[in-house]
Amino acid sequence: MLAELGEDPSREGLLDTPKRVEKALTFLTSGYAADVDATLNNALFSVDYNEMVIVRDIDFYSLCEHHLLPFFGKCHVAYIPQGRVLGLSKIPRLVDIFARRLQIQERLTNQIAETLREKVDPLGVAVVVEATHLCMSMRGVEKQNSFAVTSAMLGVFREDARTRMEFLDLIRRPEMNRSQSASPVPGLACVSD
Repeated sequence: MLAELGEDPSREGLLDTPKRVEKALTFLTSGYAADVDATLNNALFSVDYNEMVIVRDIDFYSLCEHHLLPFFGKCHVAYIPQGRVLGLSKIPRLVDIFARRLQIQERLTNQIAETLREKVDPLGVAVVVEATHLCMSMRGVEKQNSFAVTSAMLGVFREDARTRMEFLDLIRRPEMNRSQSASPVPGLACVSD
């Protein structure tokens, strides 16, 4: 590949590039080898709780399957339990399993939602993914400030507009100056020490 690009693979700076690229690609696609059940590790707990559980602003990095260029952003996940909850740290791990594969954003969004529905059996699942795609900003249309938003709404999030709107309101970023201390809860001010 280096030679095809017009480079000299024996140049000092490129001597170890093939090994580094192989190592990077192995890590960036490690989701193929990940076992969802082993990752969730039976972290389901019986709890008398039936309100919305949200983990928002989960950073993720993935590779576009069309160009092998990165896309990255934030994932917001919610579910409404019916008798059992999943350990909170398992949700970002689940996002990583599917992000660390060759992907398209739409499939990534659905895989996260469908897996949560299958493994937790909640009343509903909602997933929103916001991402910047380097295949759109570095090449092609070259639109640096654009990003894509996808969603998957299952169960009560699809059936009940009020539940869906509550989720969307709770993940909305407050329109405020980020240089000030911001509360993770919209409308609530933070005071720093």
